[in-house]
Amino acid sequence: MFDKILIANRGEIACRIIETAQKMGIRCVALYSDADKNARHVAMADEAFHIGPSPAKDSYLRMDKILAAAKASGAQAIHPGYGFMSENVEFAQACQDQGVVFIGPPVGAIDAMGSKSAAKVIMADAGVPLVPGYHGDNQDPAFLKQQSSDIGYPQLLKAAYGGGGKGMRVVWNLDEFDTALKATKREAMAGFGNDKMLIERYLTKPRHVEIQVFADSHGNCIYLSERDCSIQRRHQKVIEEAPAPNMPAALKVAMGEAAVAAAKAIDYEGAGTVEFLYDEDGSFYFMEMNTRLQVEHPVTEMITGQDLVAWQLKVANGEVLPLTQEQVTVNGHSLEVRIYAEDPDNEFLPATGQLDYLRQPQPSRHVRVDTGVRQDDEVSSFYDPMIAKLIVWDETRELAIARMLRALDDYRISGLKTNLGFLTNLVAAQPFKDAELDTGFIEKHHDLLFSPANDTCHRALALASLAILLKRQKQAVATTSQTNDPFSPWAGTDGWRLNEQSSHQLALVDLQDVTHHIDVKQSGGCYHFNFDGVALIVNGQLNDDQLSATINGHKINLLLDQDSQNITLFIKQDIHRFAIQGHDSHSFESDETESKLTAPMNGTIVTVECRNGQEVKAGDPLMIMEAMKMEYTITAPYDGTVTEIFYQSGDMVKDGELLVELTAQES
Repeated sequence: MFDKILIANRGEIACRIIETAQKMGIRCVALYSDADKNARHVAMADEAFHIGPSPAKDSYLRMDKILAAAKASGAQAIHPGYGFMSENVEFAQACQDQGVVFIGPPVGAIDAMGSKSAAKVIMADAGVPLVPGYHGDNQDPAFLKQQSSDIGYPQLLKAAYGGGGKGMRVVWNLDEFDTALKATKREAMAGFGNDKMLIERYLTKPRHVEIQVFADSHGNCIYLSERDCSIQRRHQKVIEEAPAPNMPAALKVAMGEAAVAAAKAIDYEGAGTVEFLYDEDGSFYFMEMNTRLQVEHPVTEMITGQDLVAWQLKVANGEVLPLTQEQVTVNGHSLEVRIYAEDPDNEFLPATGQLDYLRQPQPSRHVRVDTGVRQDDEVSSFYDPMIAKLIVWDETRELAIARMLRALDDYRISGLKTNLGFLTNLVAAQPFKDAELDTGFIEKHHDLLFSPANDTCHRALALASLAILLKRQKQAVATTSQTNDPFSPWAGTDGWRLNEQSSHQLALVDLQDVTHHIDVKQSGGCYHFNFDGVALIVNGQLNDDQLSATINGHKINLLLDQDSQNITLFIKQDIHRFAIQGHDSHSFESDETESKLTAPMNGTIVTVECRNGQEVKAGDPLMIMEAMKMEYTITAPYDGTVTEIFYQSGDMVKDGELLVELTAQES
């Protein structure tokens, strides 16, 4: 076995690989950019090498720097994880040329599956069923448009060398094709360095089912059950589960055997995933093969009891697969959700910021957390905004869902927006519990999954006020305890007055930028709150981040995070954040129309679609910016005239910066 390996990746997957490798007695070398100098994967590794500035193109995508670090460290092998260099045929070849083992498939296999269009030809020859479409080399826009018309609609236009849901557009009619082609080619070139396109008929109610395959250098190839990854947004997976529910056993075998045939057709070695579209009529079609470890591999590990990273290391070392097909067993059911820094209520726009407060569920044989971050870490715009993967296992799907809901309830994050509340709604939704799955699930059940913007809850205001007062009281006692009597009324901060009830007034600003004035009186060991025409009697105790409170006789326990400026309450995944008036909070945006002309996150301007003096209509594109490998179009919120353009193509912008000045058209 290897003595030392280098992990050419970052974040959660780097930590995951390090954990298994170190258990096997293998020393691990990490890489880090400027943004990752204090990252968790760097702290976990035995040694680490700095490889450049924060942008991935200057660090994690620099083949020369990665190989130089491998040579300097004496690493015998390189594990690429997923993303970055994991499916880069030139990198795999360079490793081979320099005598470093690439922990992944052979160069020929990566090359064969690297082009989605070429892969279709290979799969057709291997007898694997394909979705109708065009996968050829002729990339003339007029020719592609004719092919689009011949295939019929709806259809999926996607990058031949893409992955991870990027470089893809659904085209609903011929009129949309030209615009979709330009945007998709631009995304593909930016994300993958190749803008070759393929076109496929778009199935309207398919499930996304994939097969985990594994092969060794001795001719053995098996499949380890299947995973259902149908719950997606923007073609990226949100929930994965194994085994796939409501799928006939004979069909699972047929799909597994087709996946093995696909792997054998390209002389595969190592871990791979063959992805299929499973239609409602029971047919299935090859979609693509990912020649790497998948993000969702933990659900397969949970139901098979195998460590797939350990398998990768053994196969790369020339060993035989640990199991034969007949020895593979499946036990129970597993679910995985991807916890992201993003805003589900704003089209899942990625979020950046600091993890001011982070509390994870307690790991057990039922609950697993794969993460690359710690409290106070920064989620930057340079990389994918995934915070963690939360994985659960239980004996049945019903029990696994209940287990996931409890684990989500135990997950607390503040400091930036996350999808925790959305994930809770998703897992708790009855259609999901009933396994009514297809790739359009989120759009179909939008009203069920996305709660309308909540008005500030009276209970949350009372609890926030109580926590603020209790913390101030503790701080006052601590300040005076060394020199004064802490029980003296002069040491208190409760508004005590001789022969009168103590009195306070607090002002809290909610996420809708509404200021709430809370009148507080204290008597009989309780606080009497009056605000918004509501009167509540509240008392409780604050111990670190745990608040135990009673509101009009109703007892409640919750977690919170507070500092001098903000307070965040976690009432299950119903998260309430307030700014304490008198302190600035960057979370509140009051001018809705101006916010539509500002950068929604840190990123880069791709193109400027307008010019000074141009008259535009509401909805017209003004700029296109790119962040986290996805494009976002800034459109005019109203009819008007462009009076100033603040950024040009290639410029870096920060979240909230004004991009274009637009003077409204006089009515």
